[in-house]
Amino acid sequence: MNLRRKKRPHQRASAAALLQPYPFSIRIMRSQKRIGLARALSKMGHCSRSQAAVLIRAGRVSLNGRTTSDPETPVRVDQDQNLQEKIAVDDTLLARALLIYLVLNKPRGVVTTASDEKGRATVYDLLDPGLPWVGPVGRLDKASEGLLLLTNDSEWSAKITDPSSHLDKKYHVQVDCVANADLVKKVVRGIAAGGEHLRANSAHLLRHGDKNSWLEITLDEGKNRQIRRLLEALDVQVLRLVRVSIGPLDLGDLKKGAVRRLTREEKKQIDRALGAG
Repeated sequence: MNLRRKKRPHQRASAAALLQPYPFSIRIMRSQKRIGLARALSKMGHCSRSQAAVLIRAGRVSLNGRTTSDPETPVRVDQDQNLQEKIAVDDTLLARALLIYLVLNKPRGVVTTASDEKGRATVYDLLDPGLPWVGPVGRLDKASEGLLLLTNDSEWSAKITDPSSHLDKKYHVQVDCVANADLVKKVVRGIAAGGEHLRANSAHLLRHGDKNSWLEITLDEGKNRQIRRLLEALDVQVLRLVRVSIGPLDLGDLKKGAVRRLTREEKKQIDRALGAG
């Protein structure tokens, strides 16, 4: 991947192009009969669970015509995850949203929150405002860039970010030194920092110059700022950090700041990697 190529303007994908149905559905454990109201709103693709809790506590959500302020109010579902009760927000009855799966090449300097108290640009500024709510699958901090998934499928998102899934995430990392084999070994062996043992699943040298190097680092878990903290503990400064793959999905040649639909085949490949296909 040529990380120095000249920036080119791109056209933002329209909501119409991104809103097309996928020929599959998501199932829950058959023993599950009730879920909390906030979770139900999230599963319907209306908003995130935390946003749902805010709406519920504000008295804007009703269940079967009755307003409730408890986000954990139980909601009945059948074995195929279909809600058996009526939920309304601001007196508007909700239907399950069309499931959306998006791929974004996040630029550096953009945060992954829905809104930012400091007024910084967010990933939502890159999306067509006609899209329904979608949430980021995991996080990339402000200084990091590259592959970011967004979806309104909360169950699928949780599977990808669950440490027990061991889904590999690959990063290209520029560091402020000429890396050698000893540094690569230390990155894989790991080091204690902040009460945690931080390590990479694998690492190798991509290339180096006179003063800096590029490493390829693979993680199979998602601790907060894991690569930056790991390298900082080894007295190495990160200059750039680019996520280039999640499981079988590669960033490819998607332009910086551009968004596209996850294809049906890509979705199936990720599901197989998660053991769900």
